[in-house]
Amino acid sequence: METIYQVFFSDSPKMEKLNTVIGEIANVDVPVLIKGESGTGKEILAQAIHLRSRRQDKPLIKVNCAAIPKTLLESELFGFDRGAFTGANLKKPGKFELANGGTVILSDIGEIDISIQAKLLQVLQDGEFSRLGGEGDIKVDTRVITTTKDDLEKSISQGRFREDLYFRINVISLTAPPLRERKEQILPLARFFYETNRQKYGKLAPPLSPRTLQYFKEYDWPGNVRELENLVKRIILFGEEEVIRGPLKNHSLARFVPAVRPELQPDEPLKTIKSLTLKRVGKEAAEFAEREFIDRALRETHWNRKEAAKVLQISYKALLYKIKKYRLNETKNIRRLREELGWPIQLGDR
Repeated sequence: METIYQVFFSDSPKMEKLNTVIGEIANVDVPVLIKGESGTGKEILAQAIHLRSRRQDKPLIKVNCAAIPKTLLESELFGFDRGAFTGANLKKPGKFELANGGTVILSDIGEIDISIQAKLLQVLQDGEFSRLGGEGDIKVDTRVITTTKDDLEKSISQGRFREDLYFRINVISLTAPPLRERKEQILPLARFFYETNRQKYGKLAPPLSPRTLQYFKEYDWPGNVRELENLVKRIILFGEEEVIRGPLKNHSLARFVPAVRPELQPDEPLKTIKSLTLKRVGKEAAEFAEREFIDRALRETHWNRKEAAKVLQISYKALLYKIKKYRLNETKNIRRLREELGWPIQLGDR
């Protein structure tokens, strides 16, 4: 059976070109920054660099900077000595120390707090750092590969990311193209995920139907490769393709936006709607569209509210207010229950 790397770099001119570049830089022992939208496979690119480098037999350590609270990230990266803080009863090596001789992948580097960035810069410059509570420096030989979905140049202008650190991690830059720009990979990836997950979960299932594959080809995949894999997993686990056809057919935002108020029928006599005003109809249609757009952003970021707020370009606080306003937490629970029971998702459950 093919590996994810074989499938990931085939059938697409863009990915084949990227594969060639990776072959050229794998043994050039400098930091690499991999950019791209969420779910495009940036970590796969990073792993491919490591596996084709002279460090391939050494440790590969992955750190998701967005998933670790900033109060813990420093000790996670650099470790701590006994007594460094309350509860530190034993010495613990950090990720850089564990990856000595190998590679560290720092995912979502844009999320790292600026208070830790100076120490990270020291590692990149000198290959040295000190544990929390430690007295001396530790020297390591570790290659650093970073990934980001953020605009780091914008973060620099906002004072959230150090410019000198950016230049250190951006010696070589790669960009993972979104799946909508390499649609020729959709079906090979879908079949690969189907077969690997069918074996992983021990499910007997027929091949994906031509109808579902056609939906896959027509869909824009805003969640990219990750969304494709998750939808394929749902098919495997539920044992039927209908659980994903509805969302795929209704992917266009235009289909969510009614031309008029939902309760108002196009041929309804004017005398029956005298209680309405144009302003009210417009307001309700706008709220309906806003609710569906927010719900879609939440679903496509797997209810990562911080990420959804960035997609929607609103503040995190504003998103929480609108979730409460439109009671989206309630509809999320209803939708999840329907999915678990295998019931169709209704418009009101979106």
